[in-house]
Amino acid sequence: MKKLNVDPFAVYGRDWALVTAGDMDRFNTMTISWGGMGTLWGKSVVTVYIKPIRYTYEFMEAGELFTVSFYPPEYRKDLDVLGTLSGRDGDKVAKTALTPIPCGGAVTFREAHTTLLCRKLYSQDLDPARIPEEAMRVFYKNEPPHRMYIAEVLDIL
Repeated sequence: MKKLNVDPFAVYGRDWALVTAGDMDRFNTMTISWGGMGTLWGKSVVTVYIKPIRYTYEFMEAGELFTVSFYPPEYRKDLDVLGTLSGRDGDKVAKTALTPIPCGGAVTFREAHTTLLCRKLYSQDLDPARIPEEAMRVFYKNEPPHRMYIAEVLDIL
């Protein structure tokens, strides 16, 4: 496994990432700017958050594997497209310069500088009663909260 050498605060919050679930026959991807990296239960893990209204949520629920991938700055517009359009409405990947490729039973994109192949360990819906009031007003005014996924990092590519 390749060594991960990234600033987790920057690659999520500033640079963004893609979370991709499904396989080469049928997958969806979306841009994320929330996430974490660390250790849990003796494993290297990532945490991602996906709202139930997102199309990617269906794919996350259906399978055990997914990828989190990171990109050079020249792909920022592509990540913007993938975070704005829904895969329910058509092939949004075709509107980007990204090339889907297989990744250990999941999907990533050739242009990623780093991909984490992940296996779900745990998921749970965020509890509105425990979310700060200001965050509820800003992020969940008309939508249910995110589901948190904690996943073991199986490989770093």
